[in-house]
Amino acid sequence: MEINPPVFFISAGLILAFALFGALAPNLASRVFAAVQALIVADFGWFYIAAVAGFLVFVLFLMFSRYGDVKLGPDDSEPDYSYLSWFAMLFSAGMGIGLIFFGVAEPIQHYALPPVGEGRTIESARQAMVLTFFHWGLHAWAIYIVVGLALAYFAFRRGLPLTIRSALYPLIGKRIYGPIGHAVDIFAVLGTMFGVATSLGLGVLQVNAGFSYLFGLPSNTPVQLVLIAAITGMATLSVVMGLDKGVKRLSELNIILAGLLLAFVLVAGSTVFLLQAFVQNVGTYLSEVVQRTFRVYAYEPNPWLGNWTLFYWGWWIAWSPFVGMFIARISRGRTIREFVAGVLLVPTLFTFLWMTVFGNTAIALDMSGTAEIADTVANNLPVALFETLGHLPLSTIVSGIATVLIITFFVTSADSGALVIDMITSGAAENPPIWQRIFWAVCAGGIAAVLLVAGGLQALQTAAIASALPFAIVMVFICYGLLRALQMEGKEAMDLSVTSPASGAETPVTWQQRLATITRFHNREEVAAFLTDTAKPALEAVAAQMRDSGFSPQIVQDGEHVEIKVPHGDRGEFWYGVRARGLLAASFAWAEPRKERERERLHYRAVAHSSESDQPRDVTGYSDEQLINDLLNRYAHFRQTRRMT
Repeated sequence: MEINPPVFFISAGLILAFALFGALAPNLASRVFAAVQALIVADFGWFYIAAVAGFLVFVLFLMFSRYGDVKLGPDDSEPDYSYLSWFAMLFSAGMGIGLIFFGVAEPIQHYALPPVGEGRTIESARQAMVLTFFHWGLHAWAIYIVVGLALAYFAFRRGLPLTIRSALYPLIGKRIYGPIGHAVDIFAVLGTMFGVATSLGLGVLQVNAGFSYLFGLPSNTPVQLVLIAAITGMATLSVVMGLDKGVKRLSELNIILAGLLLAFVLVAGSTVFLLQAFVQNVGTYLSEVVQRTFRVYAYEPNPWLGNWTLFYWGWWIAWSPFVGMFIARISRGRTIREFVAGVLLVPTLFTFLWMTVFGNTAIALDMSGTAEIADTVANNLPVALFETLGHLPLSTIVSGIATVLIITFFVTSADSGALVIDMITSGAAENPPIWQRIFWAVCAGGIAAVLLVAGGLQALQTAAIASALPFAIVMVFICYGLLRALQMEGKEAMDLSVTSPASGAETPVTWQQRLATITRFHNREEVAAFLTDTAKPALEAVAAQMRDSGFSPQIVQDGEHVEIKVPHGDRGEFWYGVRARGLLAASFAWAEPRKERERERLHYRAVAHSSESDQPRDVTGYSDEQLINDLLNRYAHFRQTRRMT
């Protein structure tokens, strides 16, 4: 059974206990949720504010520091996706039920009921957009970057499992495989589950509002529970279909529908005004972002902070294992600078455009007297979007598209969240059983139902804030662990000289081999022959011996690269590869065109690298015995650091 028993059973037990408590004693649960939220806001609000500010400063420091050149993978790795494809997937990651729910609801709420000052004025309209940008801007994506960057670095460059615990390896070493590591993954599972459940709860409130607007369906808890059951069933079907057929196709549909909805409102509304507002909103946000970042209303306590800012910071932190794992998986081969800049800017700019188009359209309708959206939203937050669309052309058709979009976001949130939780609880197993993903998808729907019964929107806010608190502490240590690992990285330099195997090798490299390899230039054909005739047979011999011992190694050959991969469950995967690398020969013709030089003066080396993030080694000219000994030295180090020997 491909699970990590402590993480799986403890997480499942805590989640099911919470669900039973909320289902059997909803009134008591509602009072407990209110008390918990009040306690966290009063005693830990400062910590959320300081931690999120620190995360943003940390990722900006990494982007501009020398660590920005470090690759998320071996030094010779290349990005798996082009910039266009990568940005498109970041765009899809930035979308969600939250944008649909709060695109109108949040700006209009801040406009009518600002944290300070008089509402329904031009000044409150300006501040409404700044506050909305603040909650959905750089800080949110800095939280995701901390988790995503740590996962990508430790998994792709250090060869550790793609789970949260791996980020603490520089701090606690092999103990990540013990109780501390289990606790970290459990916090990640609970945060992700309640973050996803919060999104699902918000989504079903809005689906109910859409059906009420379109078909006159009652808007109440029993209807919402039926909708949760139906849409969770759709999510379960998507999970069964798998990533490519299920999640991928629904994500593509989401992007198309969201783009159409955004374009329609931009064109049907006051287009020039919205474009002007977008530019001004961005400028005002940038001018006030530092002041807003550290404002905790210490001198004038304000419940607005807990209802909005702390709710968002908790929600983003709870979502960070899910979104972080997604952006990590699509970012192998990027440098840290590329990763931070791309993830921080691309989704943020799109979100700002979305909020401007929907938020400013609603505010303009209310300020002009065309509609009383603020009054409607004050009594029924989920109908904000449909109330706004109702004052635009083709309102029924567009509202129907919006409702379908919410449902598809609901489904993708549930099945994607189930996939991530399944990976964490299975110890990053590549193909865990389908029943596990179904279990987590159903749990997400169940928790969303319990939260709605036990307190509605307030319970959803409390779940997000409370579940994020322990993981926020974990994220502080993740930052420290990543920084320590990068400091060690900075002391390493690539070594392409010929190195002998570590002491104890039975067949060391002779000085004659070293001299021959240093002085001789090899062409591509010679190195390709070395990979085919020496490297691949050597790796196959090791693989055959490992299979006799009960392991399941795989040999992968892709062009001028051959590699052995040995999975070890929750201990991660060991790999050792040899690839041909073209190097530029020295030339005194400094004015010679670069393309000409690269074409005519390249010489080649066979370079070995492994999951142990050791320096690339020139193994050109090694015998099969010498290559095997080099591989086994790296494998012995892998087993030692994973507490397997």
